[in-house]
Amino acid sequence: RRALNIKNRQAIIDNEIALLERNKGEAIVMQDSLVKKDERVTVYEYPDDDDDDDDCESFGFGCDSWSWDWDWNWDDPYRYDRRTHSDLVIAFGFSNADVEGLSLEGSPYKKAGSRFFEIGWTWRTRVFQNSNWLRFHYGFSFQFNGLKPEGNQYFVTEDGQSRLEEFEYDLSKSKFRMDNLVVPVHFEIGPSRKRVSEHSVRYSLRDQFRLGLGGYGGLNIGARQKLKYTVDGDKKKDKLKGGYNTSDFVYGLSGYMGVGGVLLYVKYDLNPIFQDVEVEERFIAFGLRLDI
Repeated sequence: RRALNIKNRQAIIDNEIALLERNKGEAIVMQDSLVKKDERVTVYEYPDDDDDDDDCESFGFGCDSWSWDWDWNWDDPYRYDRRTHSDLVIAFGFSNADVEGLSLEGSPYKKAGSRFFEIGWTWRTRVFQNSNWLRFHYGFSFQFNGLKPEGNQYFVTEDGQSRLEEFEYDLSKSKFRMDNLVVPVHFEIGPSRKRVSEHSVRYSLRDQFRLGLGGYGGLNIGARQKLKYTVDGDKKKDKLKGGYNTSDFVYGLSGYMGVGGVLLYVKYDLNPIFQDVEVEERFIAFGLRLDI
């Protein structure tokens, strides 16, 4: 089919040139195109040309004939969808800590009270030119990982060791948060809808299953603790920043799966939360991810 298409189009061009030469440059109307010759160059024009064609004629060719040659790919009759798309990514859910020597059930942090939030921007690039089953995801994200200790505990740091201790007053809230700036990278697989028109191919992930596996790496940009308690009837609120000996560099594994832009999401930090401690702890989180 491609060979015949090329042969037919070449025949059309050859016939137009022969018609022009045989009539010694006189203007001849031929189907939808007007072929004429002036004293200097051969100009191809079409009846629906707009005012911008005057600029093209000054260079010796008609606008429409030039754009047709420019857009046409002789090796492939289709123009494929652009390879890279971008998304706003929002993720949220529950977080906790994988404590060395303890199961998740034995974690000293509240299961439902500890949460995480992530927001970022990603690019999705089709790996293969003419297929969309494999995509490469990359971008940047801000991660906010929270932990709420069980009981009346809070974090203290002594001699470079961060650990939980009992607070002297009754705490109504005790929350620790670590903020990161990371670069997530995932390989994504899954089908896509393919729409083929006369000269183009478009891909869509709407209502299609997606599975992404990869990881992330970046920097710890801050750690803080918030305490709320009451002393002699007066409500107190402490916001303590820094000084918890948290890891400066963060990295981990992450993955997601779902349909369209609504995905289940899980991530696991390979770096310990606190440096130089006797018992290492690592963030783990799971929830929903939205690609908007």
